[in-house]
Amino acid sequence: MDSFVNDLEKNSEVLTLNPLDPEEFRKQGHMIIDFLADYYRDIEKYPVRSQVEPGYLHKLLPDSAPNNPEPLQTILKDVETHIIPGITHWQSPNYFAYFPLTASVAGFLGEMLSTGFNVVGFNWLSSPAATELESIVTDWLGKMLNLPNSFLFSGNGGGVLQGTTCEAILCTLAASRDRMLNKIGRENILKLVVYGSDQTHCGLQKAAQIAGIHPNNFRPIATSRSTAFALSPDSLRSAILADLEAGLIPLFLCATVGTTSSTAVDPVGPLCDVAKEFGIWVHVDAAYAGSACICPEFRHFIDGVESADSFSLNAHKWFLTTLDCCCLWVKDPNALIKALSTNFECLRNKATETNNVIDYKDWQIALSRRFRAMKLWLVLRSYGVSNLRNFLRTHVKMAKQFEGLVGMDKRFEIVVPRTFSMVCFRLLLPRMRVNANGGTE
Repeated sequence: MDSFVNDLEKNSEVLTLNPLDPEEFRKQGHMIIDFLADYYRDIEKYPVRSQVEPGYLHKLLPDSAPNNPEPLQTILKDVETHIIPGITHWQSPNYFAYFPLTASVAGFLGEMLSTGFNVVGFNWLSSPAATELESIVTDWLGKMLNLPNSFLFSGNGGGVLQGTTCEAILCTLAASRDRMLNKIGRENILKLVVYGSDQTHCGLQKAAQIAGIHPNNFRPIATSRSTAFALSPDSLRSAILADLEAGLIPLFLCATVGTTSSTAVDPVGPLCDVAKEFGIWVHVDAAYAGSACICPEFRHFIDGVESADSFSLNAHKWFLTTLDCCCLWVKDPNALIKALSTNFECLRNKATETNNVIDYKDWQIALSRRFRAMKLWLVLRSYGVSNLRNFLRTHVKMAKQFEGLVGMDKRFEIVVPRTFSMVCFRLLLPRMRVNANGGTE
């Protein structure tokens, strides 16, 4: 006991230290900002893709945590020498894979505010501003996209900020599943069928697995280059009719605006027309390309969305908002709530019981949630609709110019017509000719 007391006295300064001392936060916060500013200043100097080998970090760091505190200067030195070499630099101007350049000053600052407040906004009462700001910014963005009023809170729909498209698809699939099973009986879950194209993001298949859809009832419908890899309504109808004949139950269609591989655009309106004949929930996944639809000249790519049940885009892909921020709109929030709600005693409160507030915990997979609306709010206010449109148009203009250069080079072939800011091309290999001796030349 005496040795324990002595240890307490020796370490009293550390033990009584405020873990969030304002002045210490100010000093160290400035150090972090300076470090990140230098990183972005010099980011072009780094190889875009990490050059390390698997397991490299285990060789550089101790196998146990330090017993005593270490100064931030020492930690940042290790970040510079050990961590940065193991990073793929997504924000580098030399990065051309997936969705680059997602960061912005406004996005960073909004993330800082969100982290700084560190609220857990699972219901309205836990942080009213977090809930109400989210409903406001999703309506703002919905109006920028010219979404039908039925997707906005004013039209009895509404928006929610999820982490990723995978979460958005899973939540809407769960809502459609439960709505269907409540009609036909839960024993029929293994008869439910989910549809997409062979270009649909793999998140749909993952969501189907999690939602309990039988693996044999996931339908990736074939597309072709002749239709720019878009899902054909006739192909969808044929698949549905075949499933009905087999005694299965069509449930859910994920139409894509801007597929991962080629930014193909499925014909939203005609697909909705087919799906509605059979009572199928239609989700429109515009994860990448949806942001461009705030520009009037690109809005036609989501024409027909008024007939869909849900729509989502990732603001963290092409909208200057840091990961993660997936915007999901639904026509029938009650379908989400019925499938995903929980009401433990510790969560009950008068505001919820009035049914006049939104409890976003019932619109998502997890109970806890971050204050994501803060960064989207800062992006919308800091740049404004006009500048955001110009930012998107500039990317499309650069892609168009690049497409023209590729088209003039006979060594390459444009695989599909460009629709947004991605150019899908390939190297043309010389054709092999069989010579008289049976060899190739």
